[in-house]
Amino acid sequence: MQVLIDPNEFQVVQDRMFASFNNVNEELFIISVILMLVTTLYFIRFAKYLDVLSLGREHAINLGVNYNGVVKQLFIIIAILISISTVLVGPITFLGLLVANVAYQFLKTYQHSVLIVGGILISIVALILGQLIVERVFTFSTTISVIINFIGGVYFIYLLLKESRA
Repeated sequence: MQVLIDPNEFQVVQDRMFASFNNVNEELFIISVILMLVTTLYFIRFAKYLDVLSLGREHAINLGVNYNGVVKQLFIIIAILISISTVLVGPITFLGLLVANVAYQFLKTYQHSVLIVGGILISIVALILGQLIVERVFTFSTTISVIINFIGGVYFIYLLLKESRA
């Protein structure tokens, strides 16, 4: 596509493809906040099952959890929350992988009540640091998703190599 369209049109396409916290869709912000609050309140109902689900399917079923029903509901919640973030700022591919694994490494626990709060704080720090790098180092010549995806991609390769050695 770079060869077929002129540079100005490609810049418009590129701006739409990458996440940017400078171009938040303000028209959908209020709706997104309301939808996020409703989804979070609905999630609280299923939060108590997360530690049991991490034991595996068979153990969760033996402990009395409706595994398929809870997992389906959690996938719906995840899809809604990801769609909210994507509609506001655009896609950030490796942020979830990066935040979840860093939370597991730093917090050294499998209690999801601690991991979720830690993951939220780690993602806030990652996004603020990424935005700071975009503003101060690159002087807005790149987007935050490029920074996060680069760091997340390197971290993903590190995780693959670490697991292949184990």
